[in-house]
Amino acid sequence: MTKLSVYIIAFNEADKIRDALQSVTWADEIVVADSFSTDDTAKIAGEYGARVIQIPFEGFGRLRNDAIAACSHEWIFSLDSDERCTMDAKDEIRAIIDAPQSLDAYYVPRKNYFMGRWLRHAGFYPDFRQPQLFRKGALVFEPDAVHERYRVVSNRACGYLKSAIHQIPFKNLEEVIHKANRYSTLGAEKLLSQGKKAGMMTALGHGLWAAFAMYFLKLGCLDGWAGFIIALGNFEGTFYKYAKLHLKYKGIDSFLTSYAREGKSI
Repeated sequence: MTKLSVYIIAFNEADKIRDALQSVTWADEIVVADSFSTDDTAKIAGEYGARVIQIPFEGFGRLRNDAIAACSHEWIFSLDSDERCTMDAKDEIRAIIDAPQSLDAYYVPRKNYFMGRWLRHAGFYPDFRQPQLFRKGALVFEPDAVHERYRVVSNRACGYLKSAIHQIPFKNLEEVIHKANRYSTLGAEKLLSQGKKAGMMTALGHGLWAAFAMYFLKLGCLDGWAGFIIALGNFEGTFYKYAKLHLKYKGIDSFLTSYAREGKSI
């Protein structure tokens, strides 16, 4: 049988990573790319026989490239700490990597669970994000801080799995807020590095459009309160991304520092 490596990127994911690891114990190798977690993430990974590599976080794109480089086998399956591989997906993955006519990269559908229900709309199902099953060397990521772009190194089109994996994107509402804050900071830094700038009205416009598109155009309204909370979180994350970009561009993202520049006594 063809051998498979699974890599999992993680940072302080002790609450989630055990179930992710348990779902891929059938793989020939598990690599956990940890960014110096301060909880038991690395310890739990070791309990499942995973090889833990410590990589300083310099953006998700670089992190994924380093994780891929650490994998030993021809085929690689990417799984995040909040994802769980289902038995149906396992069987389909095994069939693909053992078939000689298989393509070089495959998208994997994700089924998301939030606030006591499976999400069906707002882009959360089938939620194809990036190829998660691929031959080593067939997928390269750009060094982006967040929402990492990728390039498929193949002259053949990507395939699509039929069987979904499961994702629990938020363990509670506090994590919705935390992720909106973290990702908006990384997104602002990414835009700033690209020479982009924005005003506060731009931030408001982008935020409102992001919420409208998710709640109405992508039918998040059909997912009840869960859809509304996600749309609201998308507004906040998008608004603050552009607001932070505006402040960073103006050099006043640290209010204490900007206050001191005015000659005030702190």
